[in-house]
Amino acid sequence: MPELPEVETMRRGILPVVGRQVVAAEKPACQLRPILLEPRIDALNRRLRGRHIEGIGRRGKRVVIEIEGDQFLVIEPRMTGLVLLADPPDQEHLRLRIRLAAGPRSAGASQELLFWDRRGLGTVRLLKADQLRILVDQKLGIDALQITADQLRTRLKNSKRAIKVALLDQSSVAGIGNLYAAEILFLAGVDPRARCDLLSRSQWERIQRATSRVLEEAIVHEGSTLSDGTYRNALNGEGGYQHFHRVYDRKDDTCPRCGSGRIRRIVQAQRSTFFCPACQRRRGRHPLVAEV
Repeated sequence: MPELPEVETMRRGILPVVGRQVVAAEKPACQLRPILLEPRIDALNRRLRGRHIEGIGRRGKRVVIEIEGDQFLVIEPRMTGLVLLADPPDQEHLRLRIRLAAGPRSAGASQELLFWDRRGLGTVRLLKADQLRILVDQKLGIDALQITADQLRTRLKNSKRAIKVALLDQSSVAGIGNLYAAEILFLAGVDPRARCDLLSRSQWERIQRATSRVLEEAIVHEGSTLSDGTYRNALNGEGGYQHFHRVYDRKDDTCPRCGSGRIRRIVQAQRSTFFCPACQRRRGRHPLVAEV
């Protein structure tokens, strides 16, 4: 589930490890489905041991840890992965432990960096800079927090896909997933079933503004922890944006904007979509849809 707001929250949460030295990389005993770990743990440990962590970045839905010596540890949480400093939800699903040396400014700080993944779908790769460009950067579109309305329109305006489905295409725009696509299109007043090639310039502008607003709001609230409780921040605390969802997982609720429609659930590309059929229009703008 982690999308851009959750991964950005993870990135910010582990910033205290910058400057710390890696003592060891360990793969805890786990009898469950293994994650993709490249290279294998013995080689990973050898390449990380004694190196310092120089920065923490993000590429779309991936945490990118910059390691001394032109190396980048790329962690993709996918459905249920968490990057933590402490207190994993359980030990059974702990997939990687990076032990850190104590430093002069690390009193009271975590002595380890953890990757936990319930379903085992996440990936951890240690890449050189040229590999990062080829395997990650060149495959991703512009980050959803940086893309302009013109860039978004240019990338998607010729597609015959439904706009909700197109927003999930990471090669076009990086970071938006199922939950936030629904929230973005509701705020923009755009029907999630509308074809990209039929959207007006003003609709693209509203979608871009809604994208920035929704993602920035979600980051402020440290992402969304849904009913399964899986997503946690770096200190194993819940996110808070689920309390502000306008349509996601609110099937049959009265629309919070128009008050006359009821939130409907449909399936698009095998994913649930929530929207208000009364005020999310394929063309034009409902009178109650304010400028985002």
